[in-house]
Amino acid sequence: MRIAVIGTGYVGLVSGVCFSDFGHDVVCVDKDPAKIEKLERGEVPIYEPGLDDLMARNVEAGRLTFTGDLKAAMAGAQAIFIAVGTPTRRGDGHADLTYVMAAAEEIARNLTDYAVIVTKSTVPVGTNRQVKQTIAKANPDADFDVASNPEFLREGAAIDDFMKPDRVVVGVQNERAAEVMNEIYRPLYLRDFPIVITDLESAEMIKYAANAFLATKITFINEIAALCEKLGADVKEVSRGMGLDGRIGNKFLHAGPGYGGSCFPKDTSALARIGQEHASPMRITETVIEVNEAIKRRMIDKVVDLCDGSLNGKTIAVLGVTFKPNTDDMREATALTIVPALVGGGARVRVVDPQGQREGEALLPGVHWLDDPYKATQNADAVVLLTEWNEFRALDLKRIANRMASPRMADLRNVYSARDAKRAGFAKYEAVGR
Repeated sequence: MRIAVIGTGYVGLVSGVCFSDFGHDVVCVDKDPAKIEKLERGEVPIYEPGLDDLMARNVEAGRLTFTGDLKAAMAGAQAIFIAVGTPTRRGDGHADLTYVMAAAEEIARNLTDYAVIVTKSTVPVGTNRQVKQTIAKANPDADFDVASNPEFLREGAAIDDFMKPDRVVVGVQNERAAEVMNEIYRPLYLRDFPIVITDLESAEMIKYAANAFLATKITFINEIAALCEKLGADVKEVSRGMGLDGRIGNKFLHAGPGYGGSCFPKDTSALARIGQEHASPMRITETVIEVNEAIKRRMIDKVVDLCDGSLNGKTIAVLGVTFKPNTDDMREATALTIVPALVGGGARVRVVDPQGQREGEALLPGVHWLDDPYKATQNADAVVLLTEWNEFRALDLKRIANRMASPRMADLRNVYSARDAKRAGFAKYEAVGR
């Protein structure tokens, strides 16, 4: 099949590359000429393990191309995917559909043959019907259907998630569109991965409901962690005991400094707003958002307490600032709350992150970037482990403690233990919920 993908951001590029690896003829479209030139040179503008090799292989095979010309990309395409950004709208917390609707209007101007217009971006319930109305109004003679195909890609594991999904969700209005979508995902169907065919509204809601539930799970265990600290319990043991219950499961039960990233903050905010607009308040989701912000502030208090109540003049090494490991994404990262608070409190902050500096330099002014955790902790008064990159999971704690002016650690991802830290020579060790 021939597929056009509008948008070469995280979702669009990963989807386009993976569709081409299924054997489809894929054209990825973007309005940014610099980005297209970069992709044509074989350079990947985002960090996602394995994406560069997969992209190069499919470009070489002739199945994957890049262009800024939407009309040319749409020629002969049976499916056109909209994979543009839907950032949180300022002022009301709703998803901003400006880019989605602009893409729909441009599709309408260039649509000559039947195609399924597929929304891959995360959008509020009812958006696909709006897309259909927009296209039909701009081009009354257009022959097309719309489909909702939300993505469930974890940054750092996106290729595996696309190629080995828990499920593929497709919302359609008729059998004709369903047949096109089934053909696109036929390689997964043949390998017995579940394809959920449903209506437009249910598909749109599945995405929001899934992310809100996962955010709730994270926030719940973080609240339990705070109580564990008061009562002397160990949240890692509590999580393990809970997670062995098949009804609960062990995923997303790891206490830490709160959730961040490109999906959970945006999608929980949008779902809360949708509920308010339809007089059906999402009270659990609203509370999750509020509690998650409080958790970030509690992490700041932990670091201040670790430094005897004052950050002023202290040198603090921060290990990891991306919102999770194996990505360069800084969107809504907890570091964007915690690190500025350290700087604002008068601390001299050194940062080490394997992929975060490119975005982080503009987002975290006033910090000093280093590429070695041992250099960053030299003569430091405290070390804060904020993102659990593999590079930080097997540190020589004794070597670090011996180099520090005051060996203190805030392990906000529970990578180590108080016993490990004490044996290594740390005078103080703070974890989450332990």
